[in-house]
Amino acid sequence: GYVSMRALGDPDAFLATDLGVRHALAAIGHDSSPAGAAAAAHRWRPWRAYANLHLWRSLATTIPRSTR
Repeated sequence: GYVSMRALGDPDAFLATDLGVRHALAAIGHDSSPAGAAAAAHRWRPWRAYANLHLWRSLATTIPRSTR
């Protein structure tokens, strides 16, 4: 999981159950279930940890909805 990715430097750790990852996948049209996330990430092997980072970053660049 996250510890493998960050502390141990595993470049292939993918967080298929992470809510942020799932939201980012849904935003780009992928199945956001944990199984769907894992299936989408399969083609990113052996660099899936980097995909996590890109997916999280994509959430920070979305335009927030109005609070009105």
